[in-house]
Amino acid sequence: MRTILVTGPGGAGRTTVAAATALGGARQGQRVLFLTGDRVPDGWFEGDEGPVVRHVDSGAHFRAEILAFQERAAPALGLLGATPFADEELTELPGSDRFALLSALRDAAAGDWDLLVVDMPPVHDAIAVLALPAQLRRYLRRVLPPERQAARALRPMLAQLAGVPMPAEWLYETAARRDAELAAVQDLIEAPTTTVRLVAEPGPDTADALRTARAGLALHRVAVDPVVANRLLPTASPDPWLSALSAQQQAHLKALGEAHELPHLGRAPRSAGDLARLEPPAATAGAAPEWTVEDRRDPEGVLVWCIPLPGATKPHLGLVRRGDELVLTVGPFRRIVPLPSVLRRCTVSGAGLADGVLSVRFAPDPDLWPRTR
Repeated sequence: MRTILVTGPGGAGRTTVAAATALGGARQGQRVLFLTGDRVPDGWFEGDEGPVVRHVDSGAHFRAEILAFQERAAPALGLLGATPFADEELTELPGSDRFALLSALRDAAAGDWDLLVVDMPPVHDAIAVLALPAQLRRYLRRVLPPERQAARALRPMLAQLAGVPMPAEWLYETAARRDAELAAVQDLIEAPTTTVRLVAEPGPDTADALRTARAGLALHRVAVDPVVANRLLPTASPDPWLSALSAQQQAHLKALGEAHELPHLGRAPRSAGDLARLEPPAATAGAAPEWTVEDRRDPEGVLVWCIPLPGATKPHLGLVRRGDELVLTVGPFRRIVPLPSVLRRCTVSGAGLADGVLSVRFAPDPDLWPRTR
């Protein structure tokens, strides 16, 4: 399944471009699923040629999750004297839309589709969503280590000996189910057939915003399609006011590098015909940036972990080793990654950023590194 995750700075028209991408795929005879949290105008997908549209209802998802948790935890909540919530009194909390989107992606991954097009939130929130599955799985492993599940049969005895209650069976079962669900979403995000399509309207701050976005996406090893430059004004207008605006837009467009250009319709798109004019060219699935370990022990005595981070700048780059993990910070984004096994027996000896690649130098620890005779 080909997956296109469409995002960009707020107000750039990402929902319209996502819908146009989905419609284009459906007209080519593909089985297309279009996921969006926004309302789709009635005229966009008329007839039998359009994609299947699923609305991500974060409020309904939040209420269903809370009610399901109440039901599973009813005995414990009853001992605490808790009063259960009713459906009609539940209102979703900030951030619940991210979990609703993850659930929708999990369901989509289990479907039989040729093309999945996802109308993601604005780019900063979109990167946070893409990072969530790996982050949550890491937290689950820390709170409920899988190896502890081997002692299920001993829990009643341990509880009596220790004099403290042991985690209930349903808690481990819930953690295992959640981990499997998150793994399915993580597999979808990291699949070689998944790419992010950045939509932007050329302006004074667009290049900086996209540079930061590219760095954040590279941090999470997500492949990126060429930028879609949206709402471009005509360049040959006799109107001096419109001509001046167009000239400014063209100047900012040059700073974006390679980009697919889409015209400004002069109004909001209202029909499938309008969307057809805004369909970006088909892009083949790109490859996520590869993180490689270079062996330079012979000339320099070090191993170098090369991490592509296009768009990253030295003042906004952070690097900390914590045990067998590396904590990487790029601007507002952070990721904790496990070290490759060969680097766990080394110490960090330095790092440098050049040409969009972070090179982290590791020196073999003589106390841990195998000795040669």
